[in-house]
Amino acid sequence: MGLFSKSFNPVTDLPDLSGKVVIVTGGNAGIGYATVKHLARKGATVYMAARNKSKAEEAIAKLQQEGLAPGNGQVIWLELDLSDARNAKTAAQEFMSKEKRLDVLIHNAAVLVEAYKLTPDGVQDIMVVNAISPFVLTRELLPVLKQTAAEPASDVRIIVVASAGHELVSGKPRFRNIDDINNEYKSALSPSFARYCYSKLANILYASELQRRLNTEAPSITVISLHPGAVNTFSRKPQLKKILWLVNILAYPFFVHPDVGGYTSAIAAASPEVAQNRDKYKGAYLVPVGKLQKPSQMACDEGLAKELWETIESFLVDKAI
Repeated sequence: MGLFSKSFNPVTDLPDLSGKVVIVTGGNAGIGYATVKHLARKGATVYMAARNKSKAEEAIAKLQQEGLAPGNGQVIWLELDLSDARNAKTAAQEFMSKEKRLDVLIHNAAVLVEAYKLTPDGVQDIMVVNAISPFVLTRELLPVLKQTAAEPASDVRIIVVASAGHELVSGKPRFRNIDDINNEYKSALSPSFARYCYSKLANILYASELQRRLNTEAPSITVISLHPGAVNTFSRKPQLKKILWLVNILAYPFFVHPDVGGYTSAIAAASPEVAQNRDKYKGAYLVPVGKLQKPSQMACDEGLAKELWETIESFLVDKAI
C-alpha cells in the first residue's frame, strides 16, 4: 500500500463507511480507541469490545465530546473479557443478537508485558488473551461474517493487530501442545517481553492460517495482520526494568501518538486499495503506514501455523468451549 505515507489522513483518505458494522476489541484506550475514532468518523457503527463497562462508557463519552463528524458514526459498548475464551463466545452471541451484519472484525486487545500467570484452565494468560480468545471470537462470528460476505459488493475483513516484536522470538518456537504455549522463557533477558513476542508471532501465524482456510470456505473475506508502530503503552512496566535502556534506545525515537498508531489498523480495515487488490492483501502483513512487508521467516511457516491452529482447537474441544 505504497500510496500511503506519513501524510496519511484518515478523514480524507478513508472512504465513507456508512452502513458498515465494525468490532474493535480493546477499543477503549490507546491504539484501539484511535481506531474506533477513525472508523466512526467515517460513518461506521463501531462496537467497542471491552471488559470494563465504566471505562468503555468513559471512552465513548470522550469520543462524543471530541466529535464524530464528519461521518457521525455510532459507537456501542460490547462486553468482552478475553481472559476466558468462554467470554468471547458469549460476546459473539450478544453481538449477533443485535446485528445481522459484520463488515470488519479487528482483534486489537492484548496483554503486553505482565508477570507469568496461568488461568484456571492451565494456560498462561497472555496466550489466552492474545491468541486463544480471539480464535474463539472469530470462530463464533464466522456465520455473520460469511453472511455479510455473501452480499453483492461486500468487503469483509478480519484484522489482527500483531507487532514487529514477533521478529525478536529466538530459537525454534513450537506450538505442539499446551506445554509449548506455556513456555515461561525463563532464560530470556526479559521473560515477560519474550512471552509477549511469542504471542505476537502466534497472531501472525493464526491470521495466515485463517486466510488459507477461508480461501476455501469464504474466499471473499480478507485477513490481514499488522504492526501498528511504536506506541508507548508498555516501556515503564516493571517487568521491563532490566532492559529499559534497550527499549528506550530501540523504540523511543520512533514512538508515535496513539492516533497515528491507529492509522495502519484503519487502513487495513477500510482502505479501498485492499478491495481493489484483494489477492495481494489476503493473508498480508502491514507495517506503518499501511505498507506491505513480509514478516519473519518463522511467521511465514505454514507448518507452524497449522500446529498452532490444531493445538488451540484441541484445547477448546478438551474444555468444551
